[in-house]
Amino acid sequence: MIQVKEAIIVEGKYDKIKLSSLIDGLIIETRGFQIFKDREQMQLIRRLADKRGILVLTDSDSAGFLIRNYLSGSIPPEKIKHAYIPDILGKEKRKEKPSKEGKLGVEGVPAAAILAALQRAGVVCSEESVPAGRVITKADLYDAGLSGGENSAEKRARLLKKLNLPERLTPNALLAVLNSIMSLEEFQAFLDNL
Repeated sequence: MIQVKEAIIVEGKYDKIKLSSLIDGLIIETRGFQIFKDREQMQLIRRLADKRGILVLTDSDSAGFLIRNYLSGSIPPEKIKHAYIPDILGKEKRKEKPSKEGKLGVEGVPAAAILAALQRAGVVCSEESVPAGRVITKADLYDAGLSGGENSAEKRARLLKKLNLPERLTPNALLAVLNSIMSLEEFQAFLDNL
């Protein structure tokens, strides 16, 4: 498993599942064309681009390129990289029929093709993919009252709003994002000022 510094942007959950089996890093879904309407999601992507850079890995069909072009127009070019999977005709195992263009998406292409695409894109593979210091854990979220307790959903919603993060982030997704943008010490200081 390779560690990737940049936040990787994919189209959907099946792409994220496939990529999670290959890399150790932050993977964000656009939920397809929802990215065009979701301002909070775009703010998160811009923030990640500023902090660690982003890598766009969308399908090689017209929809994938539409999303890729939208992101390219929204993020400064020095903060964005692109990985392109090859055009491979076929259909994903979970689908009854091929896509409109008959091409495999990120979820369907062989792992070797994805790794080659990442290598061609020049992703930064590092031993340390989080800010310095101890990482924020689920126990830290629990201790802060942000998960597993009474009113934790409301507290988490206030935190998300204060951090300008999408309101739909689950505690696990919040944890991944927090570890991408701050250390435990910064998190604790932020909570103290909240």
